[in-house]
Amino acid sequence: MSKRRVYIDYNATTPLKQEVKAAIIADLDIYGNASSLHAPGRLAHGRVEEARQAVANLLGAAEPAEVIFTSGGSESNNTVFQTMRGLGLEPDGRVRRGGRSEIITTAIEHPCVLNSAKFLETLGFRVTFLPVDEYGKVSVGALKNALNEKTLFVSVMMANNEIGTVQDIREIAALVKNAGAWMHTDAVQAVGKIPVSVEELGVDYLTVSAHKIYGPKGVGGLYVKKGAPLSPLIHGGHQEDGFRAGTYNNIGILGFGKAAELAAAEVSRYGREISGFRTKLRDGLLEKVPNIKVNGHPADVLPNTLNVSFPGAEGEAILLSLDIMGIEVSTGSACASGSLDPSHVLLAIGVGPELAHGSIRFSLGWGITADDIDYVLETLPPIIQRLRSMSTVK
Repeated sequence: MSKRRVYIDYNATTPLKQEVKAAIIADLDIYGNASSLHAPGRLAHGRVEEARQAVANLLGAAEPAEVIFTSGGSESNNTVFQTMRGLGLEPDGRVRRGGRSEIITTAIEHPCVLNSAKFLETLGFRVTFLPVDEYGKVSVGALKNALNEKTLFVSVMMANNEIGTVQDIREIAALVKNAGAWMHTDAVQAVGKIPVSVEELGVDYLTVSAHKIYGPKGVGGLYVKKGAPLSPLIHGGHQEDGFRAGTYNNIGILGFGKAAELAAAEVSRYGREISGFRTKLRDGLLEKVPNIKVNGHPADVLPNTLNVSFPGAEGEAILLSLDIMGIEVSTGSACASGSLDPSHVLLAIGVGPELAHGSIRFSLGWGITADDIDYVLETLPPIIQRLRSMSTVK
């Protein structure tokens, strides 16, 4: 096992930034319940609202109240889908006759969106899973054809967690709103990596997660445009204006706020610097490793994400071999790491099961250096050569 460690799995999670860690430590003694009216409670509540403002600023929201704190991306996405469930069903559980009860999403969404959509499908909603092209782009033509007077809701992720392809959410949202439907985007992988403005995008709902922007795990947010419907997923007290019950996670929320503040200030520099490392890694792999395939859009792609298929080498064997050498990568979404099935994202863009099983996701972030990229380019080619020599696949 190598003593050198090179972490290249930032899409799975990011380390706490030192400034975020310092902010959390400094506020550990703020023990008051943010819902209490006494001085410690008011102090805690003030910090929660400061964090809400920071997240709203990062997202370009008009009002801080449009940001609801949750436990993370999965809860935020589920909350939106459960809201649509309430809009599309009669009190007796039947789909509303003559009303809007059709949902549109894509074939490459995160599992929490795909499974939420499939659950509503079991209740009688009609769900359309839009195809994508070979680069992972949603077909705008297919969306236009799918939209109709019964469309209730459309959910399209802003940037894919596996291949990094970025969708034109502004164009998609305009079509959806023109059809009279509600628009949601899962922007967990996009926020902090590329500029995001909910006002410019024209969406009704947007999902964000703290641990993808160098904040703590277990906290996230849901942007809800003023006037858009929202039903609580968790019922209970008055927190978050009654939309999300439960005692405030003060430490997580204030850490989220600090991470959001830093991300807003650094997003332009992030795009320039991290994309340079991505280009160096991509070009180096294309030069040093024969017969590989880069997956995702060549231009509309996150500055940190590089997905590569290595024919004749199995992805898990590549991952474990790299791990021994101190290089930490992923074979796909961290949420699917326990599955033996090939990536649904790669299958959707036309990568066959065999090639999908031989794919690695490199996701870069703050802390990566040129020396780290050189180490990967020095270490990986002989690993691929060795695995291919052992493979029975030609």
